[in-house]
Amino acid sequence: MAFDLYAAFVPTTRQLLGALPGVIAKAEEFVAENHCSDAELIEARLADDMWPLPWHVRSCWMHSAYALDQLAGTEFTPDFTSIPDSWDAMLAMIAEAEDRLADATPEAVNSIAERKIDFVLGGETRFTLPGERFLLGFNLPNFQFHATTFYDILRMKGVPLSKRDYMGNPAGPMFQS
Repeated sequence: MAFDLYAAFVPTTRQLLGALPGVIAKAEEFVAENHCSDAELIEARLADDMWPLPWHVRSCWMHSAYALDQLAGTEFTPDFTSIPDSWDAMLAMIAEAEDRLADATPEAVNSIAERKIDFVLGGETRFTLPGERFLLGFNLPNFQFHATTFYDILRMKGVPLSKRDYMGNPAGPMFQS
């Protein structure tokens, strides 16, 4: 079987994105049952020098749907302009990413495999990679890091989550009934 960039990237990101609304629902339930505020969770971070909870949803969006849009060209420039500030805003950002990934075609994703992509930060090219390595060696690990950190922050704050909550449906959203 030939390597398929679409199959290596899209189903995994869709699976983990698909789990995030359930994690958020458990966080909202935890707030209601434990008489704490949404802000206690939304402003939480694992360490003082790390981003708070909503930044991790933004990063999941950025390293999935936004990445596909950016990699259609020849540059990837991070976008930190719209950080969600509520559970609803986080859910909307997740839904936007899910919709974009659902619209991605194997042909479009596979077409970026050989294209050279520049990582541009602050107007400066920091490195250049082939699209395949950019998607699998940069975006996918970043996506997984931020999805995991989102889960970890909530777990650290006491939200009763399991590995299954993080993983979602291993078959992926394309196979859900």
